[in-house]
Amino acid sequence: MKELGLSGVKKGRHYKVTTIGDDALHRPSDLVDRHFVAATPNHLWVADLTYIKSHSGWVYVAFIIDVFSRYIVGWQVSNSLRSDLAIDALEMAIFARGDDLTGLVHHSDRGVQYLSIRYSERLDEAGAVASVGSRGDSYDNALAESFNSLYKSELIHRKGPWRNVEHVEWATLNYVDWFNNRRIHESLGYVPPVEFEAHYYGPNESESLAV
Repeated sequence: MKELGLSGVKKGRHYKVTTIGDDALHRPSDLVDRHFVAATPNHLWVADLTYIKSHSGWVYVAFIIDVFSRYIVGWQVSNSLRSDLAIDALEMAIFARGDDLTGLVHHSDRGVQYLSIRYSERLDEAGAVASVGSRGDSYDNALAESFNSLYKSELIHRKGPWRNVEHVEWATLNYVDWFNNRRIHESLGYVPPVEFEAHYYGPNESESLAV
């Protein structure tokens, strides 16, 4: 890397609380127990929120990732931590993957966005089962936390500073397209998520997956 003039990306040091728990809300069981492995698509999704500092204030981004292929199935950007932020990302994921998600486990942290009645009801309507980390630290949702770190390293810290929520949203749109369709992953045998899923479904599905 030194001979080629390359250097690793550096992670930023900004910190802001995005996980706000509420002991009064019902918390589902931890069905994952830090074992982030899935044998098929739509078997296990992980969801999380992250934040970006912009000239006009904090920007928040919600992601939902399919553990099988690391495919980003849903995402949303907002200038507030409103509950709709997480739900809008979930709606995108359900639209992309289909209304019947029976057998899917949706795993998240203890944030009120994921424990809200509206979010829980939407998962139930789709046939998915909610799972929430039991010990309340980053290891309980390690795969999602790892993705957020990657997102910030590869996009946010490299392409900033950011003007506003629209600036972040456009860049995130392009990043998601690149991440799903062109970025290779060591854990997937050095192919992008869309290709990894195409191998699972067969050659006839490869074009429909590339969205």
